Amino acid sequence: MNFDIAYANADFIPNGYEFPAKWEKMASDFRSAHKNLRLDVLYGEDASNALDLVLPEGAPRGLAVFVHGGYWKAFGRRDWTHLAAGAVAQGFAVALPSYPLAPGARISEITRLVAKAIDTAADQVDGPVYLAGHSAGGHLVARMNCLDVPLACRDRIARIMPISPLGDLRPLMQTAMNDTLKIDEAEALAESPVLTDARAGIPTTVWVGADERPAFLGQARDLVLAWPEADLIIAPDRHHFDVIEPLADPESDMVATLLD
Repeated sequence: MNFDIAYANADFIPNGYEFPAKWEKMASDFRSAHKNLRLDVLYGEDASNALDLVLPEGAPRGLAVFVHGGYWKAFGRRDWTHLAAGAVAQGFAVALPSYPLAPGARISEITRLVAKAIDTAADQVDGPVYLAGHSAGGHLVARMNCLDVPLACRDRIARIMPISPLGDLRPLMQTAMNDTLKIDEAEALAESPVLTDARAGIPTTVWVGADERPAFLGQARDLVLAWPEADLIIAPDRHHFDVIEPLADPESDMVATLLD
């Protein structure tokens, strides 16, 4: 198998390279329209250790967190603000953290910083906590179910939704992007949720698009097979880039499942 092709997405999605600019504009438009924001909430010492908090009208019913993807080496919180729309309309606060990107940070470091970001957001919002993450962000939220990750608010987490997640990092060691990620065998074993037995057993819904690359469908299925607490939803007619769009729709099945 050519792992570079297996884990490529944009090349196999119509107009795939246009999506980042589209996401950035949608996020900016949402921030302009939604004024109840707390921007640049720090959770660490580095400038990348910050999150944005989108608040509903009235007291929040709880907290949803969206952790972005980009193979741990691209994007930030300001690219995804529009995805808060669904949960905010349902009365929940939404936190969108940035994190330091590879090669400046190893995946193991990113995992622990995302945990700090979640704890920081949870300190500001009462009630249950719901975690969603896409692609590499799906890996990161899945790691919050693993007991080796220090997470103070773990007992408040009601559901985790890894969307098109990377649950097994070992294949990525065979890709050209590993020149940036620098995953070695020890990190792949320690940071792969599918290989982690010491878990909190938090209810988990793995969501993946039916039109995704076979490698991502396989990653989703493998995570569900490894975790008895997980179930699988394969969304018809969705690919790796549009599978997250229902998060912006307060009436979508994705939002209803996440916040159930």
